[in-house]
This record gives sequence, C-alpha cells and structure tokens, in this order.
Amino acid sequence: METSELLSQVRKIEIKTRGLSNNIFAGEYHSAFKGRGMAFSEVREYQYGDDVRDIDWNVTARFDKPFVKVFEEERELTVILLVDVSGSLDFGTISQTKRQMVTEIAATLAFSAIQNNDKIGVIFFSDKVEKFIPPKKGRKHILLIIRELLNFQPESSKTDIGQAVEFMTNAIKKHCTVFLLSDFYNAKDFQQELTIANRRHDVVAIQVYDQRMTELPNVGLIRLADAETGEELWLDTASSAVRRAHREWWVQHQGKLNTMLTKSNVDNISVRTDEDFVKSLMNLFRRRS
Repeated sequence: METSELLSQVRKIEIKTRGLSNNIFAGEYHSAFKGRGMAFSEVREYQYGDDVRDIDWNVTARFDKPFVKVFEEERELTVILLVDVSGSLDFGTISQTKRQMVTEIAATLAFSAIQNNDKIGVIFFSDKVEKFIPPKKGRKHILLIIRELLNFQPESSKTDIGQAVEFMTNAIKKHCTVFLLSDFYNAKDFQQELTIANRRHDVVAIQVYDQRMTELPNVGLIRLADAETGEELWLDTASSAVRRAHREWWVQHQGKLNTMLTKSNVDNISVRTDEDFVKSLMNLFRRRS
C-alpha cells in the first residue's frame, strides 16, 4: 500500500473508530474491564474491624494513635490485542474481508483503551509470532498500531493460535486484558494454552467469520482454494448433500470452539463480516459489567 493511500486509510479508521469509542463505549468499556491491582490511596484512623496488617506504623508512631493504609483498585490496565494475520483472514464475500473487520474492531478497542488511560500493545501472529509491539500509551502509539493493522504483511499464511497465546503469557508478566481476534480457523487444539493464559490474564475471544462459512450458496460447480495451505478443490454447490455436509462441518467446528472457550472460562463473541460489530461488543461489555 502506498504511503498516501495508507495515511488516508489510517485517517478513515481513526475517525470512525475513535467516534465509536468516544460516543458509545466510554462508560461500558470502563466498567467491563477493571484493574485487579490495588494501589495505595491514603491513610485514615483505625476503625474497629480494620485489618491490623494495614496499619501504617510510621504515621501511627507520629500521632500516637493507630492509622491504617487505604487501598483502592487500580483503574489503569494493560491491554494486549492478539491479532490473527493468517491467510484465511483475507476471505470475504459480502461487504468486507475478515481482516478489514478485525482491523476496525482492534482500532475501536485501542481507542477505548487509550481513553481509559490504559497501555496497549499488539501481537500479530500466523503459525508463529510475526510482530510484537510492546504496550504504551498515547495517540501516536495508537496510530502506529492502526498503520500496522492496515499494512502488515505476514511471512506465513498458516495459523497456530496456541503458540501465539503461549508467547503472550510468557512475554507479558503484569496482569493484562487480552483481546484474541481471529476467525479461529485452526486445526490444532489450543485449550491448554488458553486456560493457562486466562488464569494469569483476562482473555476475551472475538471471532470474525463470513456468511459463506455457515452455508454454501447454490451456484453450481466452483473452485475453492485454501488460503492457508494453497490446496484447491472443485465443489458442486448444486448438490444438497454437499451444502448439508458443509453446514454440518460448520456446526461441529463452532461446537468444538465454544466447548474449548467455555472450559477455558474465556468470555467470547462471534461477529459476521456483514453485521454491525458495535452491538456485539456492547453486549460483551454489559455482560461483564
């Protein structure tokens, strides 16, 4: 993508997604994702029932009566966007590709995070970690992330979600909120990596999928290519048996994915590329509030 075209795209994404985060998500995001750390706030006189372990002995000695430290929940978070950039994300049959929708969702979450004064970082992955942008604050950092979301070219077209999740768990030591954005077109099981990650961090899975993954249209003989392996095959979509088999595959795939996310205790939503992702995100935020 040429520089002028890229800057234009960045600006369009910024205007749309910043508006969404400012006008719609401001309060919802703030209440849905809370910091778990406790920060010192002030001291006050000891009251019956206070934990003696919270006594501030220096202040107590100075005033000759007991004072305790008061802690409050830290509001600042570290947010990590774990973004799938494998070949299957380039697929789209209606209004946009899966990659375009992932970019918009990721940018909206980034602006929501920065409005809450959170640090935000990104891990791009295929079947390996392609790029890691460490968490920082600031508009300049957000625009760098959006540029990378729009223009990043992965080295591999395949997918390994488990490896990416494991990398994130090892790389980010401080508790953080992780948004895993993918179509979850992944042959390998990654429940173990996801469970371990969600014990240390707060992981949220956002699946983006195309309508044609759920059902094939009756358009006769078509040639399909697997974007990740390059394998091609001809499919007779006029056959009701073929369309039914595809539908059954999708139901089984979603069933396995939902079971894995449930067992890992990971909150999740699924968004179709021709749907409004705002409603799905709002439902997710309110569910967590």
